[in-house]
Amino acid sequence: MQEVFMRKERISVAKSIGKGGEGEVYAIKGQSDLAIKIYNASLRAKRESKVRAMVSQGLAVKTNLIAYPDDVVTDRQGNFLGFVMRLVSGYRPLHELYSPKSRQRHFPNADYRFIIHAALNVARAVGTVHQTGCVIGDLNHSGVLVAQDATVALIDADSFQFRLNGMSYPCVVGVPDFTPPELHGRNLASVERTIEHDNFGLAVAIFHLLFMGRHPYAGRYKGPDISMGEAIAQNRFAFSLTRQATTQTTPPPGALTLNLFPDPIVRAFECAFGLKPSARPSALDWIQALSKLEASLNRCSKVKTHYYPLNAKGCVWCNLTSNSGFDMFPDLAAVTPNFPTDARGTEQAIREIVAFRFPTVADLLPNPPSPSRTSSSLHAAKNGKSGRTLLGLLMIGGAVAGFIYFPQAFYIWGILAFWGWATFSDRSVDTGPFLQAFKAADKKIQRELDAFVQRNGVTEVVRVRGDLDAAITAYKGHEEALTRELMILKSNRESRQRQAYLDKFSIRRAAISGIGPAKTATLISFGIETAADVNRAAILRVPGFGDVMTGKLMDWRRRHESRFKYDRTPNAQDVADERALRGRFAAEKAKLESTIRNGLGTLRNARSRLDALPAKARSDRAIIEALSARAQAEQDLKALGASVPASTVSLSVTSTPQPVPQPPRAPPRATPTNPPRASNIGGVPSCPRCGSSMRRRTGRYGRFWGCSQYPRCRGTRN
Repeated sequence: MQEVFMRKERISVAKSIGKGGEGEVYAIKGQSDLAIKIYNASLRAKRESKVRAMVSQGLAVKTNLIAYPDDVVTDRQGNFLGFVMRLVSGYRPLHELYSPKSRQRHFPNADYRFIIHAALNVARAVGTVHQTGCVIGDLNHSGVLVAQDATVALIDADSFQFRLNGMSYPCVVGVPDFTPPELHGRNLASVERTIEHDNFGLAVAIFHLLFMGRHPYAGRYKGPDISMGEAIAQNRFAFSLTRQATTQTTPPPGALTLNLFPDPIVRAFECAFGLKPSARPSALDWIQALSKLEASLNRCSKVKTHYYPLNAKGCVWCNLTSNSGFDMFPDLAAVTPNFPTDARGTEQAIREIVAFRFPTVADLLPNPPSPSRTSSSLHAAKNGKSGRTLLGLLMIGGAVAGFIYFPQAFYIWGILAFWGWATFSDRSVDTGPFLQAFKAADKKIQRELDAFVQRNGVTEVVRVRGDLDAAITAYKGHEEALTRELMILKSNRESRQRQAYLDKFSIRRAAISGIGPAKTATLISFGIETAADVNRAAILRVPGFGDVMTGKLMDWRRRHESRFKYDRTPNAQDVADERALRGRFAAEKAKLESTIRNGLGTLRNARSRLDALPAKARSDRAIIEALSARAQAEQDLKALGASVPASTVSLSVTSTPQPVPQPPRAPPRATPTNPPRASNIGGVPSCPRCGSSMRRRTGRYGRFWGCSQYPRCRGTRN
């Protein structure tokens, strides 16, 4: 490293702390808050005038959010080398926050509130740049850094577009997936960047954050596969609610959707990725919309670290976890099994619940008086059949007389005789209408019984009793389930270790020919973030990835996988995994105990109402009328000699039962090294590769066990 001077004073340069395409960044000895960027020799002449102009305007002292050039550095002869800037330490690139696996490695305590607050700070930082008179131009995920407290800093400020004394210093670079539609296909070195261009990149960054790393233009296009750049250039916003017919593009599987968010956020994204650049929200607009979102989040009743948008009907993170086995925002505190339990009290509550006398359908449905005679409809049907029988006999008699007296017209008498016989033979009454009448009456009884239960305020009690039965079953099987899952945890140790190893290799850092930033963003948007996510079927479902690209990715995974070595020695991760599993089971057991004890209290409070229910039902006119109609239909069917169907009336509820806590069958992956989902029960094997449950499938060579996570995982057993 050559000597470096600032204002003719020698600077003591420490080790290199970063290297990029333009040059290298070094720490300064004795100056922990400053760093030096030294340009490559071939770029120094091109960058000198711009850096000196920025330094002359004192941009670095206007804000501490952006690493502007603070002073020029030279060699001993005064030749320009680079500049001094603020050293941004303790920060991570933005993509390590919004990419799910990277977030759990580098921001393990971040929840969705943290994500939104970071997005707010990104908007504030971009707004600050515009206030200093600069345009970022190349706004992308690597130039935005985030700290553990969600504060944000912007780097690579020397690439910002800057104007001074009528002289414009352009931004000559750009990342395709952050470049607005109107600039795709143009030479960025000759383009005058505008705030509207920055507003597009800002919206992409915020979308990445709110949608867990998904790109707004990475979706499934109904036409031929198109690249990310083509999708952006053609304005095919994959998540649009208002332009679906024109974009012809849908979001990737498993992604959040725009309708989960409040109207200000929806409008902001629709405008940001719409057809008018001038309509894109500014940094201030995003600050206002994100502040409203931050203040309106719901908190999940099951997982305390789950915060989700108000418009969602339930916890979106719990839903995603149940579908993928990966918890976006795991409750790390739950891995410590420190939950108070009361086994004796719970067992006593269970005995009382089991002994609790609950009205049955027989208690609530009085016996209606038996009909004294058949219904008018059956009588009419029988009379109609009697008339047809007499007509058939007359036709047969006429045919016989015709044969005797006018044998020459024998063919006419034959037809008449056949017709008469058919009419005479059709003497039985069709039971279909009477069977339908019985079923309709039975359904009416069910409706009236539901309405009766609702009117008398015991619907909640009926629901609680159903939930209690499920909770008691889960509680009694809790220890057995825990033992089974601990065995599965030990049996899939190697696959979990392999998964953790492969998760260390990020797609974003992979140097694979032909897979640049745009294709990388597409892969991540379709859930392929690390080498552990790479499998042939999953890649082939990603737009723009055919056999060639898929082969390259598979080779990349195989190279890393070939270096994996299974360590049989028990380690700290084994202890952490078992503690996490026991912690989750302990939490669920505590919830089950609470559900059982609280449910018993509800039943006790409703005892008097339940005891009075049968007497009220016996005097309910609507129920009695419905029962009478069914009794009449039953008698008609018996009179016809037909079998009477069984009644389907049950003591049901009209509202949707709430889910009852169940012991977890598998520990969600709280961090990239935590165990993947384990196996099912009932003799179902676990996947030898990822530990998930397996399903029976049919292939070319017969039946086999296949992983339930196919095609993400292709594990099989015979």
